[in-house]
Amino acid sequence: MKTYLVGGAVRDKLLDRPVHERDWVVVGADEGKMRELGFKPVGKDFPVFLHPDTGEEYALARTERKSGHGYGGFTVHAAPDVTLEQDLLRRDLTINAMAEDQDGQLVDPYGGQSDLDARLLRHVSPAFAEDPLRILRVARFAARYHHLGFAIAEDTMTLMRQMVDAGEVQHLVAERVWKEISRALTEPDPDIFIRVLRECGALKILLPEVEQLFGVPQPPLHHPEIDTGEHVLMALRIAPPDLPVRFAVLLHDLGKGITPKEILPSHRGHECGGLPLVRDVCKRWRVPKQLTALATGVCEYHLHCHKAFELRPQTLMKMLRALDALRRPERFEHFLLACEADARGRKGLQDRDYPQVDYLRKVRDAAAAVTADTLMEQGFEGAELGKALDRARVRAIAKVKERYLENDDLEDDGDA
Repeated sequence: MKTYLVGGAVRDKLLDRPVHERDWVVVGADEGKMRELGFKPVGKDFPVFLHPDTGEEYALARTERKSGHGYGGFTVHAAPDVTLEQDLLRRDLTINAMAEDQDGQLVDPYGGQSDLDARLLRHVSPAFAEDPLRILRVARFAARYHHLGFAIAEDTMTLMRQMVDAGEVQHLVAERVWKEISRALTEPDPDIFIRVLRECGALKILLPEVEQLFGVPQPPLHHPEIDTGEHVLMALRIAPPDLPVRFAVLLHDLGKGITPKEILPSHRGHECGGLPLVRDVCKRWRVPKQLTALATGVCEYHLHCHKAFELRPQTLMKMLRALDALRRPERFEHFLLACEADARGRKGLQDRDYPQVDYLRKVRDAAAAVTADTLMEQGFEGAELGKALDRARVRAIAKVKERYLENDDLEDDGDA
């Protein structure tokens, strides 16, 4: 029985990056031996165990044989006679198919070290094509390591295109796709994830609503980059690395993909037009409700944010109510950050000021400071209490607007 450190821990150690978790492969053992040593079995599909002291995952060396479609369409064989090299052969990329023995010596049968040095993401073997989820994983690794100079090997990209053409992507299950999307959007370069999916043809299958944004023109006055798809990717790059914010940014302009050609490059009504598309994406990939709520809110109200200085206090209050900003300040903060990324994700305007964020924070805080207690003391109750509370909040917002605009000469950030 021999134990090896494998996968990401070995890769990141060689890249001199922080190692956050460690995975192990055990060669020469079976389930009975692992139980005898106190390991707790946790794997349903694969023979995986938790170490009795560290809680780290230890998997029996295994081979796999394609027996169906999708991520789970494999027959797994784990036995004491399975070698480390056989186990590593089934992995996705050469940089993930390295191991370290108990003496700290590198085991690298498939050239992972040389591909690390060459900054290449290359598949280990033709078996890569048996699991379509690996297309998303490669795109995610590209987003993670792009800033280090990594690129996808040409033969790997060719294989990914062939997998898409063979229809393998259609067999992916929602939970696995969402897991990869959600992880990729928090990587250093999330736009690269979208570019890779588009290059291999998977984007038009997984996120056709995003795919159709590319090539759609926008008014150059507000969007010097012109192309809507490019604008979305620029906004993704600028957005902070919070999943809710970046997911909302990815979907905020879906309505522009269905703008009638006769009114281009204008996109009147794209906010409301995009709402059904945002909901379709969230339903398709079973996106959590809180992220769905933020994405629909950003889609519908991002122009309100851009034009905040033009809006009447009553309109601002309606927006706060629609976004549930008073009860959910964190979601409203995410809304503001997504709108700021939209405003700054434009060619040559990445460093522009966006005072709307500070203004709307003050608006929200002023409205939240008005409570029902004083009004109840004045005798308001029931439906009348609600109306009086709304009026009082509108007055508080009006005072913020008056004070703010006295001190600043501000214009809206239009977005046709």
